[in-house]
Parts: sequence; C-alpha cells; structure tokens
Amino acid sequence: MYYSDDLIANVRSSSDIVDVIGSYISLTKKGANYVGVCPFHNDHTPSFSVSRSKQIYKCFACGEAGNVITFIMKYENITFVEAVKVLADRAGIKLPEVELSDAEKRKANKKLRLLEVNKEAATYFYRCLRSPHGEKGMKYFRDRGLSDETMQKFGLGFAGVNGHEVVDFLRSKGFSDEEIKDSGIASVSEKNGMSSPFWNRVMYPIMDANHRVIGFGGRVLGDAKPKYLNSPETEIFDKRRNLYGFVFARSSRAGNFILCEGYMDVIAMHQAGFSQAVASLGTAFTQEQANLLSRYTKKVYLAYDSDGPGVKAALRAIEILKSADISGRVIDMRPAKDPDEFIKAYGTEAFQKRIDEAENSFYFLIRTIHDGYDQSDPEQRTSFYKDIARKLCEEFKEPLERENYLIAICERYGINADNMRNMVTDLAAEGAGLPIYQKPKTTVQNKGKEEDSGKLAQSMLLTWLTDEPELLPKIQKYVTTADFTDDMYRKVAERVFTDIEEGKLDPAAVIDLFEEEEQQQVAGLFQAKLPDTNTPEERKRAFSDIIIKVKENSYNHFAETALTDMSKLTESIRLKKELEQLKRTGVSLS
Repeated sequence: MYYSDDLIANVRSSSDIVDVIGSYISLTKKGANYVGVCPFHNDHTPSFSVSRSKQIYKCFACGEAGNVITFIMKYENITFVEAVKVLADRAGIKLPEVELSDAEKRKANKKLRLLEVNKEAATYFYRCLRSPHGEKGMKYFRDRGLSDETMQKFGLGFAGVNGHEVVDFLRSKGFSDEEIKDSGIASVSEKNGMSSPFWNRVMYPIMDANHRVIGFGGRVLGDAKPKYLNSPETEIFDKRRNLYGFVFARSSRAGNFILCEGYMDVIAMHQAGFSQAVASLGTAFTQEQANLLSRYTKKVYLAYDSDGPGVKAALRAIEILKSADISGRVIDMRPAKDPDEFIKAYGTEAFQKRIDEAENSFYFLIRTIHDGYDQSDPEQRTSFYKDIARKLCEEFKEPLERENYLIAICERYGINADNMRNMVTDLAAEGAGLPIYQKPKTTVQNKGKEEDSGKLAQSMLLTWLTDEPELLPKIQKYVTTADFTDDMYRKVAERVFTDIEEGKLDPAAVIDLFEEEEQQQVAGLFQAKLPDTNTPEERKRAFSDIIIKVKENSYNHFAETALTDMSKLTESIRLKKELEQLKRTGVSLS
C-alpha cells in the first residue's frame, strides 16, 4: 500500500510528538525538551529526550532516535503503513481506500480465506488438547513443565487420532477441499483421500508479526517418523522469512534476540522470562530471517544445542548474521544440551549469567577449531595455528581489527604473536585475497579516530543548524554540502540547507526520506550533544571549532583522492591554503 508524501506529511504534522509519546510514557519538561525513561531498553534514569520544535526523539543511552512515525513503529512493533494508519486514526484523518484490480482482489481474498482456514484449524487443535482426546498431548506439555498461561499464550494444541478429524471440522465450517489443501493442513492421496498429516501430534501454531496463524509445527507422540512435521510452503507461509516466537519477541525490550533451534526452547525461554527468544521454522537459519532481525537489533545471541550438529548450525548462523551486519554471540549451554534443559537444571539466573558471558563469535569459531585438534601433537598444534591464521585472513579485511584479534587469540592460546603475524603475511602473499599484512601504525589508528571526529563535527553542525536555522548564511561562507564526506550526512545536509533557504525546515520530514534501517542514524544527526557555552565568546569559539573540524575532515578526504588523481592536486593545494587561513582567522558569526 502506498500513501503520497503530502498525505504522510499531513499525518505527521497533525501528530505532535510530545502528545503522542506522552500517551505511552511519562514525560517531564526540561529546558526546551521533554525527558522520560526510555521504553526501548532497560532504562533507570531519564535518558530519553523529545524535542517539540524538531518533532524528533532520541535516547542518549541506547541511541534509539526518530520521528513520531518511527516511534509508533518501534513501540508497537508495526510497519510504516500501519503506523501511519494509527496516527491518522488518532488525528481524525481519513486515509484513501486503495483500488485493487480484479486479479489482486482474487489473490487477496484467497489469502484471507487461507488465513481463516488456519485460524479455525488452530482453534480445533487448541480445543482438542483441552478435551479428553488430548490427554496425551496435555501430559507431554505438563511433563515439559509448561504452565496453562504459557500454553494459552502460544496457542498450543493437539491433533487427534487420525488425519480426517480436522478435515471434517474444517468442512463443517464451510471451507472447500481446495482451500483446505491450499492451506497446507491436508493433502489428497488415492489411499486416504483428503487427509491431514497432522495427527497424534502436539501442535505449535506459527504466527506472523500480526498474530495471524500462517502454519503449524507438530511433534509426534510415539515413535513415528518424522518426529517433527511442519506445514509446507503456501501462499501465506514462507518458512524462510518467518521465525517462531517472533510475534512476541519483537515486543521485548531486551535490545537483542536469542536465536534457538526448536519450538520448545523458545517456549521454555519465554516462560522463564526471556521473551526475546525466536527459532527458525524446521529449516536452517536463513538470510531472510537474519534480515528480519536486523530491522530490530544489531545483537543476536545463539542458544543452539551444545552437541556437534548444534555447533555446526551455530557456525553457519554466525556467518549469516554477519552478512546482515548483526553481531552474533554464542551462549555456552554446557553441560546441558539445550536452553530448555539448562533452565530446568540450573535456573533463570544461571542462564542470564551465561547470556552476560556469551562468547564473541570469533572466539567461538577458534575454540571449535581448537577442540578438533590434539594439542599434545606438535604437528596437529601447527595445523591449528595455520587454521587460526587462515581465519584471521578470511574474517577481517581491516588490518587494525585483524591485529586486535590476533593479539587476543595469541594471548588466549599462548601463541607467539610475531610468529602468527608471519603466518598471516605468508597466507596473504599466497593469494588469500587480502592486502599484505602490515603491523598497524599509529597513523592508521589515528585515521579512524579522525574520521569519527569528522562525522561528529558534521552531526554537531547539523544539530546546531536545526536549532538556529538563521545561522545558515553565516555557515555558507565556509561550508558547503560537499564538505559532508559521508553519503548519508551529505544527503541530510543538502535537504536541510534547501529547506532552510525555502523557509520550511522540518527535521522530522527529513527522517522519512530514508530507509527504515537508516532513520535512527538520521534522527541522531539532529540531536548531537553540543558544547556547553556560557558566554558569547565561548559560543563563538565552539562554533568556530566545529566549522574548522568539518573543513579539516573535508580537506583530508579530498587530499586522499588527490594522491592518486593528479588532476585534483591543484585543487587540493587551494583547499589546504583555505583551511590554514580559516584556522588563523577563525569563524565570524557577524
């Protein structure tokens, strides 16, 4: 569904951010802004700031930031379109109905019918568990230590003694055989006719992010195969793009997800208070699932089984998480096999301690390799060292990061660091796809710090401008949008400069121009902490320092390209002279 930019702007401007957020959390006026306890992490002090003038919010502890639409999306854990609808209803704005083609209407109606089939099937399984026919299933769940509340929360059920009962039930509700088959509940064979594979199984309804049942998982009670059975792919169920328990986990305020292997692990963890637990749906963890998680967090803990297959699955998941720019850490389950077993044996406090001590994914990788070698055998120990060198090459393209891990791993396993560096250098020279390794120099470290301070100065300049737009003409004597060296910062600066010139600055509107994963960072550009200034002279000096830092960063960025492009050398010299002049004279605010 698509809403025009003008309509979205109308909804946003009609939804004062202080009033909206104030209806969810308590806010107190402090200076020009409002502050409160952040709803997005376990906050104990008022670190959450809301600006009425800019119509944006930011938590200075966890970094969450955005406008009124992103707040509703994050707090309610809903999509952009759904958030616009919530705010439109609140503001009394009628949204246009979207006209669908006949084909689109048929497709939408079919999906609605399939969702209805699954909803009724879930109701049937739920009631069956709580009837005399479901005693076996109820005993199984009771033996696993589940409470009535937990069973109700997850809608757990039981499939009867044959595969015809649920089909007959769905037919009685008016669904056609085609609809029942297309939902994945049943299939047709010459021997059994229309029959469901779900029978004599405890049932786990699988819900999407909107609490709609899209499929089922079933565990057999007995020795029949397969032990676990999942719904096939349908028009409403894509197991690669959904996660079990996600409907509840996305509402967790933990700031992370815990990725498990099985349904019971997720349920046991939620019952124990770890409501951020999720699991893949009968398949290996997928890139699509990692992308889904990346919309909500950059930190995922792996609570996979401690046996061989579990370790292999964890290693694979780590790579997938990394490709989605998510930091993966591994929870050590030993001596238990899985989270459910661990919590039952040692309790929730012990499990929380394991979370707090979760292992860095690279350390986990190296420990796994270490355990595969006989360390008393010199030949195998040498092979282990070579594997470490190879992994250092493969995992870290940035020399500084590689060096930091090299030192840490060598200290951990008692390896001579210089020998390891030589191994890494040799591997790189053999064609590991990396630049020849060189020990980082102070200049390399300083370069990273310089880039960070340059970005900070650019963010402070944007914040200052949105606080005092009238300063733009004075800034433009020294700074242009080309001086913002990061692509995102430059796009924001271009919009801010233009809006100020046209007299329509709206920081909240700028946020909506970016993709969801970028919006938090964009909002943060308008809420940087500015230097404390008590006198006009201090204010002038702070402002001048920020301008000079932006120009210095811009020059350094340009000068790097001039080293390989002689046509830019003259311009580089000119910019250098301008920068030196600016440092001598400072910035005038008059």
